[in-house]
Amino acid sequence: MISALAITYNEETHIESYIKSLAFADEIIIVDSFSTDRTVEIAKQYDVKVISRAFKNFSDQKNFAISQATYDWIVFFDLDEKIPEGLAQEILTTVQMESPFHAYNVKRDFHFMGKRIKYSGFQTDKSVRLFHKNYCKYNGNAVHERIETTETIGMLKHALEHQTYKSFDNYNTKLSLYSKLQAEELFKKDVRPNLIHFLFRPWYRFMHQYFLRLGFLDGKEGFIISYVHAFSVFKRYIQLWAMYRKID
Repeated sequence: MISALAITYNEETHIESYIKSLAFADEIIIVDSFSTDRTVEIAKQYDVKVISRAFKNFSDQKNFAISQATYDWIVFFDLDEKIPEGLAQEILTTVQMESPFHAYNVKRDFHFMGKRIKYSGFQTDKSVRLFHKNYCKYNGNAVHERIETTETIGMLKHALEHQTYKSFDNYNTKLSLYSKLQAEELFKKDVRPNLIHFLFRPWYRFMHQYFLRLGFLDGKEGFIISYVHAFSVFKRYIQLWAMYRKID
């Protein structure tokens, strides 16, 4: 038996197809952060449980969702991830057999601006998407949260499509949210920004992603990804600087 979980905020363009792709699960639970679009309205047209809950950070919201699950085996995909039929069948087969692992990574094929990105740091992109709730939880990170477990993590054979790009403004807004949450974490740790943070960290992010991780092989899309990710690092420390000076 499988519980399929998701956290949402203004996902009306994805929610219907997402719910349909989870037809293999025995229950679907949506934890929504008070969406202002039709996300909840659309979700309630289907046989899913919808819970409205204020958003604190990604780990907190996802761990809450796990606590609401009826069944031990959990699938937890993002709304911008497409679950192919082969992956769905593999998940069912894995859960039904006597599984040697309690968590499984899934490889993600990253798509950006209509193009499959093969490099730019995404060539090794994978994330735990199937796990047993008694052995796993999210690690507490406000952003870039990941499953924490003492168990060995297996790997499923089938990959999923990661269609994170809606528009450039939307993608930039998403990175801005990540920067803000990371800045809040650094503020709690009393990290004070200096010239190294403002100059070296963004420069290193661009060089690492574009050259060391072969972003230049992805053409102009690789350059754009590397640039906006580097700028999001710069923005993280601007936001941290503003917190110390109590500037909105």
